[in-house]
Amino acid sequence: MEITSLTNAKVKQWAKYKEKKYREKERRFLIEGEHLIEEAVRANLVECIIVEREKPHPFQQFPVYEVTPEILRKLESSVSGTWIMAVCHMPQYSEADYGQRVIVLDDVQDPGNVGTIIRTALSFGYDAVLLSAHSCDIYNEKVIRSTQGALFHIPVIRGDVHAMLMELKQRGSRILATSLHNASALREVAVPEAFALVFGNEGKGVSEEVLRLADTHVFIEMHTFESLNVAVAAGICMYAFKK
Repeated sequence: MEITSLTNAKVKQWAKYKEKKYREKERRFLIEGEHLIEEAVRANLVECIIVEREKPHPFQQFPVYEVTPEILRKLESSVSGTWIMAVCHMPQYSEADYGQRVIVLDDVQDPGNVGTIIRTALSFGYDAVLLSAHSCDIYNEKVIRSTQGALFHIPVIRGDVHAMLMELKQRGSRILATSLHNASALREVAVPEAFALVFGNEGKGVSEEVLRLADTHVFIEMHTFESLNVAVAAGICMYAFKK
């Protein structure tokens, strides 16, 4: 199907997915570029393809809408632009998907940090990434792009961080929270069979409420600086605790 009007009903609907409230309401989001579409196809999330007119592409198994460059400019979020996009549905996850080796983000706000942590968690074999309700929206275009598609292949679940941690504790998981105070050095902490690694807000760190729930506080030994960027710290800890 070909669409040439910026005021077409479908174009208006797709454009709404650039806003968090409409993404959450419709459980739909947009992705840009062939690589991300390929990853979303692997995860069975793609609903339709939006492509610049007369541009060849390998996604003919889906409904295809050929559009003008002007429509793509209206829909895209990346600075570099794109000639192909897809509409995807959000996967459904539950407590059953937590697994035994979990990353928890307590109000982490920066999209690049969230995306990098998700990508690292998948790379090091973690089972899920849990985010507090006030962490960055995982379907923000910057988060999706920084995950390089990892978001589509690991359960990423938003919710009440206290409730999620209590559920993990009831299952026998140990809660390991990063902290600069009253903490054990990373290299001295034994790796539990089931655990959750908790990382906090870029400015404030892990909240006091969450620290009180933790079984162990952990810090990364270093020289000169007291703390690291949260994505860097998460990468170091995830590597140290990987299987």
